[in-house]
Amino acid sequence: MFLKKPNLGLSFANINIYQSPMIRRFLLLISIFIVTACSSSYEKLETLDFKTSNNFSKNLVKFYKEKAIFEAKEMHDWNSAKLYSEKALKAIEGEEIKPQEIGYWNIPKKNVSQIQKSYNNLMEIYNEAKIIDPYNLAKAISSLDCWAEQQEEDWQIWDINKCRDDFLNSMHLIYKKITDSNKNENKKSQSQNNINSENGSVSVVTKNENEKIMHIIYFDFDKSNLSEISKNKIQIFLDKVRDKIKNYIIVGHTDTKGTKEYNLNLSQKRALAIKDILIEMGIKKENLRVLGKGEEMLAVPTKDEVKHPANRRAEITALN
Repeated sequence: MFLKKPNLGLSFANINIYQSPMIRRFLLLISIFIVTACSSSYEKLETLDFKTSNNFSKNLVKFYKEKAIFEAKEMHDWNSAKLYSEKALKAIEGEEIKPQEIGYWNIPKKNVSQIQKSYNNLMEIYNEAKIIDPYNLAKAISSLDCWAEQQEEDWQIWDINKCRDDFLNSMHLIYKKITDSNKNENKKSQSQNNINSENGSVSVVTKNENEKIMHIIYFDFDKSNLSEISKNKIQIFLDKVRDKIKNYIIVGHTDTKGTKEYNLNLSQKRALAIKDILIEMGIKKENLRVLGKGEEMLAVPTKDEVKHPANRRAEITALN
């Protein structure tokens, strides 16, 4: 940890106050005090024997403890280690843990929008995910904090990408769990999951009620563009099924926020965006069909004018 010299707003002719032995001793004491204060919660967490039957709390402690240890032992970043340790300790005490609000961080302006949207997406499904998928919710919360913290520092590109990808992968799996849960409750279909990890990216391949292989891509609110991680997931999907499927149908969907006409158009844009990617990846144009369903076929039933990230999707399915 390095202390920046404070801007005291003072001007002294021919005097550098930082060369004063008294000032140097004062700054050293302040530095020792800060490190001691930051390390106390970390030391408490490291030695604590924690057991609970609450899966959400257990996983929060697991992920935040991992991050605290990394920041303390690898990066010697005691401020971050303190934050992660305190959140783990609060989870042990039974407090409700959510990601830090984005305003907490001093993130470069160019990066704020994406992280804020990610925060909003998480909070929209927080209560559902806490019941349906506490493991991935805990991972998403801790990974979003990690992403924001690394983006604030804005120099460790590998760490930024790792935290971001962990968050996006966890959210993708939560959306899938929410969708499957609603399908099972309504007895519409049963699905199987085959989850594979490759180079930090997770591909979720499922089967619909007709046992056709299907891949799902999720979108941000009112968006039809694809992130790099979504493109990677599509590539992984194609690598798995290229020998099994010749013709594909891509069906775009939306949530119920907005007019039906607008959402129909948006769902078509989402399907077309994926069609373009599939063509770039070597699938022939004549082997692709595109449909937009708007808000007609919700993965998670909601009332009108409701944002729900699990409904903002496109599905790639084999076409007989």
